[in-house]
Amino acid sequence: MRRKIQMAVMAVVAICSLSSCLDMSPISEITDENMWKNEGHFTSFMYGVHSRLRDVDAQYLFMLGELRSDIYNVGTGWTGESNQVEEITSNTLTEERPGIENYGGLYYNINQINLFISRASGTDLLSETDRSYYLGEAYGLRAFYYFQLLRSWGNVVWNAEPSLGFEVGNLERPATDATVIMQNIKNDIAASEASFGEDYSFRAGRSLWSKAATLTLKAEIYLWSSRQMNGGMNDAQTALDALNDIQTHISRTDLDLLPDFASVFDYENKGNNEIIFSLHGAYNEADLFNGGWRNHMIPQQTTLSSYYESDGSPINLNFNGNVYYPLREELYSRFDESDTRREGTLRAVYSKEEAGLVSYAGCFAYKYRGMTPSGASYREFCDDYPIYRYADVLLLKAEAEALLGNNPAEEINQIRRRAYADAYDEATMGYPHLTGDDEGINEVLLRERLREFMFEGKRWYDLRRFGQEYVVKYSSLQNPNHLLWPIDTDTMTDNPALEQTPGYE
Repeated sequence: MRRKIQMAVMAVVAICSLSSCLDMSPISEITDENMWKNEGHFTSFMYGVHSRLRDVDAQYLFMLGELRSDIYNVGTGWTGESNQVEEITSNTLTEERPGIENYGGLYYNINQINLFISRASGTDLLSETDRSYYLGEAYGLRAFYYFQLLRSWGNVVWNAEPSLGFEVGNLERPATDATVIMQNIKNDIAASEASFGEDYSFRAGRSLWSKAATLTLKAEIYLWSSRQMNGGMNDAQTALDALNDIQTHISRTDLDLLPDFASVFDYENKGNNEIIFSLHGAYNEADLFNGGWRNHMIPQQTTLSSYYESDGSPINLNFNGNVYYPLREELYSRFDESDTRREGTLRAVYSKEEAGLVSYAGCFAYKYRGMTPSGASYREFCDDYPIYRYADVLLLKAEAEALLGNNPAEEINQIRRRAYADAYDEATMGYPHLTGDDEGINEVLLRERLREFMFEGKRWYDLRRFGQEYVVKYSSLQNPNHLLWPIDTDTMTDNPALEQTPGYE
């Protein structure tokens, strides 16, 4: 895998240079003529698309999907370090302080995917089986990218044609209406499904896109459409059908919840049977968010030395990073004490008073714990980053069932059985018997999703999908006209045909 990704990086570096996300012109015609000469070029290019997603785009997707939610502090946290994304966590975004610029650079890989689709569709260098599988990956990934743009900015520029050189006309291109973007996304999902055909395998491992990834994405897309874009019950049923398709065609021996929550993310357990699609990291190959996880989410060892465990003993962790995305102090208390997801997701720290009594001070992310190389003093955070896993299938299915008026108990309780482990009691913890289950199914699902998927880039999108009332209730957002992100000044200048996101004019 390491060699393949290195090949991909070399291929991408050799053929790509980007001037602006909205001119979408990274590939020169001369370079393109020297590509696509054999099967290896196609294979390396597709690995390159995945490599770019992992090394560059993943952190922006994490920021778009999570930082505006109720997981993060609006100011500094318990470590006293600065909050480097305060305009995001406090939801005070403006055109001048947009949080993320240039659409997070996501158009770069969209153009790469467009180029791949164009060249793979007409080649005779690939077998029909390989061409179809690669196109299944490409259409699925393009739908994935545009879905992030749609949920974040609403109306965005749609382009399905590759740009092979500088074109003045591309510098002034208006955004496409969100309803058209959504239909185009659905069309790409259909094209991906058709291309994969009956191949439900994880053909090249779980760190490359597959039909299962397309179907999970399909469910998420159609649930968004059902709730937010007047798709109604028809789209909810389509989402449910996609999830049933996964469960029907992939056995529980190949795809299921692992018995232990924390083991899903263990460095020594990569590509396990719960994973549908993850971004692969490994020591001396790739760090999580290309080092961004350590540099924004992990406390320094010297900072930890001033705090204690709950029993008053010193904290013994060889972490060494920075907490520039500080967590809300109350986050730890949002888990039940017997919920194993708490210790599998967060690490609490305590202050000690003169009398020796300890008091809770705060917490930090502990879902991705990295590994310590032989002879090293500090950990390397080269964990895999999950995009979709079987828990997504279950909780998306519970959501679809609830929207359709069906009973979501079985899916919710599968999640809870794993979460509470030996402490699980169906009569008191199974849905609808757990404390809070009488608050309504939306609250139940949002609570389970928060505990299950924290630090997987989903919480803000979850609040958005369930509705504005939940965004206002749980996040720091005060202005309901600012559910989307503003477009930064430079991007507006580069593309005068764009109009500012409504609410930020």
